[in-house]
Amino acid sequence: MSERAAPFYCPYCGDEDLRPNEQGHGAWECAACSRAFQLKFLGLLAPGLPANHSGRNET
Repeated sequence: MSERAAPFYCPYCGDEDLRPNEQGHGAWECAACSRAFQLKFLGLLAPGLPANHSGRNET
């Protein structure tokens, strides 16, 4: 079984200085902006969904 994927950059500031956080699985902290965040895999999308499936009407 392979290792879990790690984020490449902070979703808030874009910096790459990330470290695992004490909060548990999927938790990371950014040394640049002092934010902590958690990543969670929600699942796979069903095949055949249209590109705009958010429900918004683009007119």
